[in-house]
Formats: sequence, structure tokens, C-alpha cells
Amino acid sequence: MDTLAQLFEGVPSSIISDSMRRIAGAYSLVPRHASGGLVGSAYTVKVRSGDNLYIHDALRKIKPGQVLVVDGEGHVDRALVGEIMMSVAKMRGVAGFVINGAIRDSDAFKTHNFPCYSKGITHIGPLKNGPGEQDIAVVIDGCVVNPGDIVVGDCDGVVFIPRAFAQEVAALSRKKISVETDVLAGIAKGVYDDAWITAALDAQLV
Repeated sequence: MDTLAQLFEGVPSSIISDSMRRIAGAYSLVPRHASGGLVGSAYTVKVRSGDNLYIHDALRKIKPGQVLVVDGEGHVDRALVGEIMMSVAKMRGVAGFVINGAIRDSDAFKTHNFPCYSKGITHIGPLKNGPGEQDIAVVIDGCVVNPGDIVVGDCDGVVFIPRAFAQEVAALSRKKISVETDVLAGIAKGVYDDAWITAALDAQLV
């Protein structure tokens, strides 16, 4: 696995989102696998809505441990990937899929527990005519994802971390985990410092 991606193993997407001022990832993509997370670096693909020719080609080029990040323009009228492509990806060591579009054979993603996030599900299959582009910047839910950016997903959704900020965000995330762990431990003992609420309310009066 990418050494920068390893920094985020076990870090919740919500923690990363908070550490990036809550502008870190997609809001419309839903996990389609059974459980567990996704961590890896992005291999990006841009396709015309409903067409997966360049996704097939990407599966010949993507490296083990990378995440296939596909901008399908957010359309869900045709599935861009299904069980066969998932099986090929799994065979080649791909970490998972992030699909700004639809998938099909959704039960297969659950059965094999292959990490996948998509905007929708449909039985209708794709076209294979192109055009498309690979290894370029793509945009998903307003977030720019560049090739090699870190992708982290869990049951809450998926976030993207620019490589240039990966170490900083990882450090901030680990610090926030520590703080929240202490807060939860206090609550378990019947203690919760909510003075910040009063301060925030008072600030509304200024």
C-alpha cells in the first residue's frame, strides 16, 4: 500500500472530514459492500455518462492497492461497473471502487465485501463506445480528486485527501481521535464539559 495511504488506516472518514474543515469528500456516494473500510491512492477515470470502455482499460493499468475513482458525471441511468469488473479488480489487487454513477450486481459487492461507493444502483448495463480520459483530475460532488490523492472510505462515506496535505491531515486526525477518545471516556464516567455551548451562544449576541 502507498505509504501516505497507510497513515489513514483505521481513521474514520468523519474525523478526516473534520480535520479538513468538513470539505473533504463526497456527500452523495453510498457504501455498497457489507462492512469495513477503504484506504488507497486514487487512479482516476473520467467517462461519458453510461459508458465504461475507459474503465475497462483502466483495470488493465491500475496498480495493486490503488482505488479506481470514476467520474461518470453522476448519472445513474446505466451501471458503469458490475460483478465481472469487480472480480477482475479484486483479482488484480485493486483496493476498491469509487463510482460517481451507478453500479449493478450490488449483491456481489456485499457477498465478496469488495469496497465500493456509488451514487446509485441499476440493472441497466453500460455502453462501450467512449470517449474517456484516465489519470487526470476529476470532480466528484464538488471535490477535485487528482491522481494519487488518498482515498478513505467507511460506513459514513468516502473522503479525498490531496497528497501534499496527507501528512498534516493524518496528524490532525490522530490528534482529534485522541481528544474524542478522552471526551467519550469522560461521558462514560458521567462527565461532559459543555461550556463551549454557552460560549457559542454568547457569541451570537455580539
